[in-house]
Amino acid sequence: MAEENKGKKPIGNGDVLEKYSWTQKLEEVSVNIPIPSGTRAKQLNVEFFNNRLKVGLKGQTPIIDGEVFAALKVEDCTWTIADDNLAIELSKSNKQQWWKYLVKGDPEIDTSKIEPENSKIDDLDPEAQQLVRKMMFDQRQKQMGLPTSEELQKQEMLQKFQQQHPEFDFSNAKIN
Repeated sequence: MAEENKGKKPIGNGDVLEKYSWTQKLEEVSVNIPIPSGTRAKQLNVEFFNNRLKVGLKGQTPIIDGEVFAALKVEDCTWTIADDNLAIELSKSNKQQWWKYLVKGDPEIDTSKIEPENSKIDDLDPEAQQLVRKMMFDQRQKQMGLPTSEELQKQEMLQKFQQQHPEFDFSNAKIN
């Protein structure tokens, strides 16, 4: 890891470098490159490869030319020009991995300090949705001083047992 960024919180989950900046979400990387005022699309050379990115003005040394941290989903990568800025959206092949750098040779960021964006429960698979909803229910119940789902389940089992076995006396029973 580059010494100057060691332990440093990534800026926008990416970094600000001399010629460009980049940010990331789990599924994509956004690159912003300042370009000369009045630059038109036909003056740019932007090439996406599976493991490589090449960007620059035609006839000049590329601004970015190197191996990216991980594979790209090339068919989903795009770029636009707005306000003297080249905006590039790179689609990650592995949408569950944080990148430590944009291209090989760039300083590494500390991915343990990344702050993931909030996700929607509906984005999760059904099993994960069920687990998250249960955890949220239990948290609300605890805040209100009410029994959690597990405690409710135990109470329900005890009531069924009492109904099936009226001969037992539970009046002095302490149940945790």
